[in-house]
Amino acid sequence: MDIGTISLVLLLGLMVLLVIGMPLGFASAILAVLVLVMKFEPQLLYAPWTFGDGILTGRPGSGPLNILAQKIYGLLTDYVLISIPLFIFMASLLERSGIAKDMYTSLNIWLNRTRGGIAVVTSIMAVIMAAMSGIIGGEVVLLGLIALPQMLRLGYNQNLAVGVICASGSLGTMIPPSIVLIIYGLITETSIKALFTASFLPGFMLASFFIIYILVRTRLRPEDAPLPEPIPGEPEGREKWMLFGGFFSLVIAGAWSFFAARVLFFELSGQNASNTGDPIRFGTIDYLPWFVGTVVIALALVFFVFGVERTKKGWAMGKGLVPPTIIIGVVLGSIYMGITGITEAAGMGAFAVLVMAAMRGEASFDLVWDSLLRTLKSTGTIIWVTLGAAALAGAYTIAGGPVFVADLVVGLDVPPMGIILVMMLILLFMGAFMDWVGIVLLIIPVFLPIVLKLPIDQIGLFGELDPRHVAIWFGVVFCMNMQVSFLSPPFGPAAFYLKSVAPAHISLTDIFKGFLPFIGIQLVALSVLLIYPPIISLLL
Repeated sequence: MDIGTISLVLLLGLMVLLVIGMPLGFASAILAVLVLVMKFEPQLLYAPWTFGDGILTGRPGSGPLNILAQKIYGLLTDYVLISIPLFIFMASLLERSGIAKDMYTSLNIWLNRTRGGIAVVTSIMAVIMAAMSGIIGGEVVLLGLIALPQMLRLGYNQNLAVGVICASGSLGTMIPPSIVLIIYGLITETSIKALFTASFLPGFMLASFFIIYILVRTRLRPEDAPLPEPIPGEPEGREKWMLFGGFFSLVIAGAWSFFAARVLFFELSGQNASNTGDPIRFGTIDYLPWFVGTVVIALALVFFVFGVERTKKGWAMGKGLVPPTIIIGVVLGSIYMGITGITEAAGMGAFAVLVMAAMRGEASFDLVWDSLLRTLKSTGTIIWVTLGAAALAGAYTIAGGPVFVADLVVGLDVPPMGIILVMMLILLFMGAFMDWVGIVLLIIPVFLPIVLKLPIDQIGLFGELDPRHVAIWFGVVFCMNMQVSFLSPPFGPAAFYLKSVAPAHISLTDIFKGFLPFIGIQLVALSVLLIYPPIISLLL
């Protein structure tokens, strides 16, 4: 059977199976078998009694089935895949411990007298949570439990409150260590560290767009975000800034003391002298004067500018921000300083959260057991979808599908940006109906080879993308698409996550209404990536 007919049957079959409610993993696996039969042994469809006479069934363990089995086995045994359950475990521990709640309290103290401050605090907290674990569902639920009641109690516009929580809670798609980026890197054999680095600016750009929108909207419509009543004795204005300055100086002194101690450890242990490859990043002796100088300046500010008593008070107000900062430093710092890989960093992050929970007196058997159960359920779902979708993608690849689609698209009389825009529309449409795991496994292996064939100088409108970064750029663009998909009706998962913890009077329709401005903001951010692709190369 020709590949064009197979592609049409595959598309229609996938739509029908998803519409009738079959889980994506099983639907993909069924279609994978169907694709192989149509391509290599179509007589089984009209003469099933011939089983054992064809290339598929005649020699079990060889031919296309063997190639497919090797592809699936290689994906499921990739070492980096272990990082996914570790990040999910870390997010589960964070959700059940008080670390996130204390972080919200500290952020709220500093910004509660700003118009729209609680919404801004929610966005900032979402960014920090995303940088700690990269899990989306847990963030939306946690913000729904902590921030939504606070905003509704103060009279915030319901649509604004709902939109901020779900849009910001989905930032784990874009901000490292994003699980979406990890899966993309595994499927496309792209450097996950490079993907993390490239997504930094677009991720924080999107978060800043959310915050700017909140600040502008709440100033144009003050009734959407009433200011809370001032608390007697609460510091304001210059005094609050001085308190924050003392707190920040103390944090900087502590962080740079750690870096100085790290340099001394490498120097005294002889690791710098014995290192024959690249020097240890930020670990050589020439960095020591800078680190020590920074510590001295920070302590001088504490003693002679802000004052010891003010710094103590500032520490009491802001100490909830310290554990998340340490966790982010452990996870991302260990990756970018060359200490560990992605998987080891995930394990270190999970261990750091567990240690902090123990230090706070929150660690218990129930905490760990509940977190492990949630990790098992979430990982099992991802693995089943990965298994089925990898089987379908592999079967379609063996049948020649990607080459057929690539030749079909490249052969169209459409400029390269027109082809990319069509891909964006397909991704946005599929994102409204399908889980991101299925999309990255089924569609990306077809789309990425097409993008790699396009003239590099015709991708984007301004600036020229480095040819080495095309796959990385498309990965970041894909993640921005999936960011939109989490809010897209009718099956935007963020809406259902929030509905599970929202007050009864907030319906799904109300939640989707609150999404509309934020979907527009996400599309603006996506447009920036398409118009100026070199933005992903600025940190590479």
